Amino acid sequence: VQLQASGGGLVQSGGSLRLSCAPSAFSVSYVGWFRQAPGKEREFVAAVRWGGGSTYVTTRLQGRFIISRDNLENTVNLQMNSLRPEDTAVYYCAAQRPGRTWTKEERSYDYWGQGTLVTVSS
Repeated sequence: VQLQASGGGLVQSGGSLRLSCAPSAFSVSYVGWFRQAPGKEREFVAAVRWGGGSTYVTTRLQGRFIISRDNLENTVNLQMNSLRPEDTAVYYCAAQRPGRTWTKEERSYDYWGQGTLVTVSS
C-alpha cells in the first residue's frame, strides 16, 4: 500500500491548513498522521479507522486538529486550525495493516507516505 500525502505549506500563526492522505489500496485498518519537528523525535498526531467510527487525536492537539475520513475522495484529512510556530514539522501519513489494534506507536504502522512540510511563521 502506498500513501500519498499532500497539503503542506507555509502559513502564518493562527492560520489553518488541511493535509490529505490517499492510500493506493484500501486494505488498511487505521490511517494516521505523525510529525517530526526539527531536532525532535517523530510523534503521533491523530488517527482514524479506515472503516469509520473511531478517531484519535493526541491530547494536546485536541480542539485544534481534526482528523476525518472522506468517503467520496477516499482520503484521510487532517484539518489543522489555530496553527502555532511549534506546529512546524514534517508531517507523515501512516497506515496499519488490517487486524492490528490501534496504537499511537509508530512501530505498529506498516505503511508510510512521504513527508509533507508544514511551516508556521510567527
